Amino acid sequence: MMEPHEFWQELHPPEDAVPPPWQDRFPAELPDGRILFLPIRVLGDTGTGIASLILNQAGFAVETALADHLAARLTPLDIDIVVGLPTLGLSLARAVAERLGHARYIPLGTSRKFWYRDELSVPLSSITSPGTVKQLYLDPRLIPLLEGARIALVDDVISTGTSISAGLDLLQLVGRGPEAIGTAMLQTSRWRDALCAGRGIEEERVHGVIRTPLLRATTEGWRRESDTD
Repeated sequence: MMEPHEFWQELHPPEDAVPPPWQDRFPAELPDGRILFLPIRVLGDTGTGIASLILNQAGFAVETALADHLAARLTPLDIDIVVGLPTLGLSLARAVAERLGHARYIPLGTSRKFWYRDELSVPLSSITSPGTVKQLYLDPRLIPLLEGARIALVDDVISTGTSISAGLDLLQLVGRGPEAIGTAMLQTSRWRDALCAGRGIEEERVHGVIRTPLLRATTEGWRRESDTD
């Protein structure tokens, strides 16, 4: 068993991965084979659970590795500007932009500055903050950076696709769309309904460093939902 404060602090060699059924942690695999253990969160009384990543609580080495891998995925796409979603996606977006050789990035925000315009905002909700709806803003001063640019829209985790959809809606208000969507973790495959089926975004344009499945509780522990039928 891992203590709650021990999660997200270090990467483990591939041989440390544990097979299902899992008890308190899911072994997420990075592209280089290293393992990041993620705590399993129960989804209400559904009998299902998800592997959780809170990026701003991660060890610096973990955050660095995730940014390195995401930047490597985006490098061939000749991205001109990275747009980051608040709150936890901002540090990742900044780190990725730096690794792509950019001098800056565009942080979206939920705090309305007095020069912001309401017509440049959309509602924002998140699976980790149920029942809470904020407004997502784009600083109007930064619109010129988007004109004619190849854009990467970055968030820390994409789960149901709700938060990233808000980012897409906000970019659409200024007539722009991303060349790529990037994230540290693709959490389950529920995001495909919102992004691929709902918006027609090709799955190849969605880049995640790690992928985690929807989990189902069994008498022995947690297994992938697809393995419990």
